Amino acid sequence: MTGPTGDAHALIVQVAKALVDTPDQVSVEAFDEDGETVFELTVAESDMGKVIGKSGRVARAMRTLLNAAAIKQNKRFALEILE
Repeated sequence: MTGPTGDAHALIVQVAKALVDTPDQVSVEAFDEDGETVFELTVAESDMGKVIGKSGRVARAMRTLLNAAAIKQNKRFALEILE
């Protein structure tokens, strides 16, 4: 993916693949909704806990990284982790 959301997309994919046991099942889709770009992250069911983390800490950290990328690009990004 190229364009203004390409860097954020690549960031999410790279972080997610580093966390899981089955990186080939990581997929991220992006779409625009109400003026912000929403990224939907899908991983294998067995890797869901690794992406969410204890009390949601890993997911919160990924969202923080995404927000930093959004500020740099002067955009609004959101991350949804799908089951």
